[in-house]
Amino acid sequence: MSYRTPHSLPKSLPTVTLDDVRGAQKMLSGVARMTAMEGSRYLSGLVGAPVHLKCENLQRTGSFKLRGAYVRIAGLLPEERAAGVVAASAGNHAQGVALASSLLGVRSTVFMPAGAPLPKVAATRDYGAEVRLHGQVVDETLAAAQEYADRTGAVFIHPFDHADIIAGQGTVGLEVLEQCPEVRSLVVGIGGGGLAAGIAVAVKALRPDVKVIGVQAAGAAAYPPSLAAGYPVSVQNPATMADGIKVGRPGDVPFRLVEDLVDDVVTVSEDELSSALLLCLERAKMVVEPAGASPVAALMSDPKAFEGPVVALLSGGNVDPLLMQRILRHGMAAAGRYLSLRLRLTDRPGALATLLGVLSEVDANVLDVSHVRTDPRLGLTEAEVELHLETKGPEHCVEVGAALRAAGYTVIG
Repeated sequence: MSYRTPHSLPKSLPTVTLDDVRGAQKMLSGVARMTAMEGSRYLSGLVGAPVHLKCENLQRTGSFKLRGAYVRIAGLLPEERAAGVVAASAGNHAQGVALASSLLGVRSTVFMPAGAPLPKVAATRDYGAEVRLHGQVVDETLAAAQEYADRTGAVFIHPFDHADIIAGQGTVGLEVLEQCPEVRSLVVGIGGGGLAAGIAVAVKALRPDVKVIGVQAAGAAAYPPSLAAGYPVSVQNPATMADGIKVGRPGDVPFRLVEDLVDDVVTVSEDELSSALLLCLERAKMVVEPAGASPVAALMSDPKAFEGPVVALLSGGNVDPLLMQRILRHGMAAAGRYLSLRLRLTDRPGALATLLGVLSEVDANVLDVSHVRTDPRLGLTEAEVELHLETKGPEHCVEVGAALRAAGYTVIG
């Protein structure tokens, strides 16, 4: 699904120019890496044109966020630097601000939700920030950071709604044009809009023929209704596994740039995000977080919608290992490679071994078995078994179910 309504760019808000992005690129020399551009044979075959992956998951701190954070903090006045900076984030922005501040010799305080993944908290501390855990959701954390800024005079570093942040993120676009000058479509995830806005500024100024397409998670898609309305619209209770693009309202500054320069914004489902993350891991050998996999999800969901050559931006790779485990299982299920079912059998010696023999004959890999003998729903001689199986795809799932029924088992679900 996609939305697009053209509007003009108001003059009252700060804007960002190609010169700003080029200035940011000079500032980031020796700080941010020019990350690799890797071809994807699988996606190229799917799209019918060359597809390249821009690997910002391999950037310092594991995402593109260092670029904007460094440019923003480097631009502070001496007295502002002396007051220190403060930010609120559950992950990537926190680490970007922490490292940028350390490199520039600025004191940083980062507020993170109490439930933030421990690896992200530890990484933020290791990069030099003082971490304060506050609130259960990012909105509460953000309020605490703003209150701290008001009370102490520390400069609040917004994750996307500032011209310097946007200029820093836009340096990704300059690299894409240098590494893949033949590009025709550039696909990028959108949360608040800072990355997409900055890339669009750089790319459209130099190559107006290149299409810039934004991708949002369907459960946290604030840009489509905002573009339709002509101003930022809030989405209540955004819900998605893709924390990096889970933003309830576009930023004012990036919104106007996205509105004016980005060609389209499309949405992807949670199943599509899971499948894309799994593909990145298996085919591209890339550890990517759900937000970083969103451009790949868009390509997989509608491959013929993109003119090639295509560059898909893998914006980050900071994913909690426990979340990764759940997402991969979900992705396998979405791809028809993971089957969970319950069935009943006669409770007698050797019954479970016989069942496993049937599964072995159809080449289903048993990941987990739960055997229940005592339950009010069961008859005196019945047992219930819950199976988690690895399969070869949707057709194999059907074959497994048919084999079980042919062997006389009652499959419940």
